[in-house]
Amino acid sequence: MPTLADLAAAAGVSTMTVSRALNNQPGISPRTRDIILKVASEKGYTSNRVAQKLSSGQSRVIGVIALQLELPFIIGVVSSVVRAAAAAGNEVLIYSHPEREKQPSSSVLHLLQQFTDGAVALPPYHDGFVEALARGRFPVAMVDSPIDHADLSCVACDDYGGARSAMKHLADLGHKRIAFIDGVEKLGSAKERLRAYHEAVAVHGLARDPALLVPGHFSHAGGHAAALALLALRKRPTAIFAANDLSAFGAMAALQEQGLKIPQDMSVVGFDDAPAALHVHPALTTVRQPMEGIGRAAVSTLLSQIAGLAPDSVRVTLPTELMVRQSTAAPRD
Repeated sequence: MPTLADLAAAAGVSTMTVSRALNNQPGISPRTRDIILKVASEKGYTSNRVAQKLSSGQSRVIGVIALQLELPFIIGVVSSVVRAAAAAGNEVLIYSHPEREKQPSSSVLHLLQQFTDGAVALPPYHDGFVEALARGRFPVAMVDSPIDHADLSCVACDDYGGARSAMKHLADLGHKRIAFIDGVEKLGSAKERLRAYHEAVAVHGLARDPALLVPGHFSHAGGHAAALALLALRKRPTAIFAANDLSAFGAMAALQEQGLKIPQDMSVVGFDDAPAALHVHPALTTVRQPMEGIGRAAVSTLLSQIAGLAPDSVRVTLPTELMVRQSTAAPRD
């Protein structure tokens, strides 16, 4: 493989200038940088990130830990992280885990520490993994942290406010029996959305019935099973608020399989505004999470840690927006 000296000779510049160009450092003109990058590409040069980190203390690589890459929310945030990292001159190394019942091993943390400057970690979080991250003294920005690790840097949306807006929407339509399909109880997002549900029940004078609260685990299968359980009640709800879009999609499928029409027989609201929310039938009323903003904020938070800057707050909270579509309507008399 060509060396920095080889690239410098071909481009007619010093090895220091080549190093600055390849590491996206200031002090050289855009034209010179373009010439050096073109020469490096033509000669097949690839940088040694480990050597770079040993010599400069930084590899300019950000790690992403995402154990379930197929989830719509995770896809949206990871895509945003990649764009934000690239805009800041960083590459991204994504780690996923095919066996969900197992937590990532210590070798994964060693790999990230060796090749990256820090990592963005996304849910779900297995027991012990967050603790390992904290013990590793490794820069980490969490997205939707576990409720027992509020001291770690975290980026999230206004889960409570978003859930309250969804419940207010259904209450304003005239619904009194509103069911809630819960998420993953260990996550802060699930805790806040459940808290908003309970408070909205009290504020709007809605039916307080424990049978209307069912688990959904933030999954399509969980939402499907939850909806069937709600339909089996002697006194059914007239609306369902699901803790995320994926469980809302599962609930909608179950309702339609049972011959119910949405929203005539049952209104449904989700949380996320995944791209599929516009394409299911009917289009899903949901709370929009700013996935793009969450990814950008996570990268910004992480880069601040890497630079040794103290954050203004360990938690960054971004606003949500209720997207009213065709899956909600006033209940039948």
